[in-house]
Amino acid sequence: MHEMRRKDRQVTDRAEIHRVLDECEVCRVGLFDGKEVYIVPLNFGYEEKDGKLTFYFHSAGQGRKVELLARGEKAGFELDCGHQVVPGEKACNYTAMYKSIIGTGRTCEVMEDADKLHAMQCLMAHYTDKTGEKPELPPEALKRVRMFALEAEELSCKEHL
Repeated sequence: MHEMRRKDRQVTDRAEIHRVLDECEVCRVGLFDGKEVYIVPLNFGYEEKDGKLTFYFHSAGQGRKVELLARGEKAGFELDCGHQVVPGEKACNYTAMYKSIIGTGRTCEVMEDADKLHAMQCLMAHYTDKTGEKPELPPEALKRVRMFALEAEELSCKEHL
């Protein structure tokens, strides 16, 4: 877990972290190309096995995002949801409600067809009610799609409700 300044907002319960992940629709991934940081919003799926959280992303065959994800280097990620402004009597009394997750990990490309299907299944389960169903991808589509994983090495979750 990342060190957090506002400990009163820290979430450590794994089930609650999963609830926040389930509510989030976009995972922003920050990648460094050697000169500058490139941040890209991605659709995602995730799973936790043996206490390790792994995010999955899909992509077309080429481009800056693909090149950077395929390097297998350190990346940052951020997800947020539950935004609501709560008015106050004065401007300084306004506050914002939110849930967020930030962390770092390492990316890699998912290469084997069975692993690609599993990654796609995790992604589909996040956005649909098709949990447990294997996606039907024709072999030519499976060869074209690029799937990437990001295994979280550090993660912190905050809620201000």
